[in-house]
Amino acid sequence: MQTLQIILLAALLVGTAYCVRSLRALHQKTSSKFERISREITAATKDIKASVLQSYRQGEAFSQLVALLKFSAPIPPTRSWAASPDLLLTIADLVRIHKPRLVVELGSGVSTLIVAKSGAKKIISMDNSEEFADKTRELLKAHSVRGVEIRVAELAPHVSGVDWYDTSKFNDLKRIDLLIVDGPPGSKNPNARKPALSELIGRLSPRAVIVIDDVNRDGERELAEAFAEALPNHVLTIYPHEKGTAVISPR
Repeated sequence: MQTLQIILLAALLVGTAYCVRSLRALHQKTSSKFERISREITAATKDIKASVLQSYRQGEAFSQLVALLKFSAPIPPTRSWAASPDLLLTIADLVRIHKPRLVVELGSGVSTLIVAKSGAKKIISMDNSEEFADKTRELLKAHSVRGVEIRVAELAPHVSGVDWYDTSKFNDLKRIDLLIVDGPPGSKNPNARKPALSELIGRLSPRAVIVIDDVNRDGERELAEAFAEALPNHVLTIYPHEKGTAVISPR
């Protein structure tokens, strides 16, 4: 009888130990899962707050654009692959302050309209797509904007090793007062826009201003830094815009 009690007690102790270990393992697993879920919720909340703040800032910039430029017709959507309102507002401000006599833009679109409505005297916008060039022409016509030249410069192999605009389209350009670099498309090749430096640095006026979009990407940031290094009398300013904007302007 005593032996049976000892066996039962031992079995009870083993069972209790097993239950305790199982409960500990379950607790650790549950705690780990809870911590992971908590981290995911925290990260998602942070992303949502950043997105809401970004949307608010873009809305502010767009409202100011509408008030400043008084559009007479609808404008196409901004953001995503198109220029964001914060960049467009900066461009409008630079045109109004510096009053450029010649603006050269790499990549046409709603930014072309903004430059024209802000008072630039002469605008030449390069686009590698006939389709997008036509859309920009239609946009300008809808807003009764004249005197803007949209040039189609197809992409061709460049000595730098990337495809860039047909350089013959730039032969007649000199003394550029405002250069806007937002093309060619650079999302797949970080070096896609870098030929702008070697091809256009010698065509800038001494007091030229250079605007580069998408400097949140490494390729465009490096291009902005290279422009600033090549222009010792200029200063580089990086604006914390949605996609990052670099402005290289005279000191």
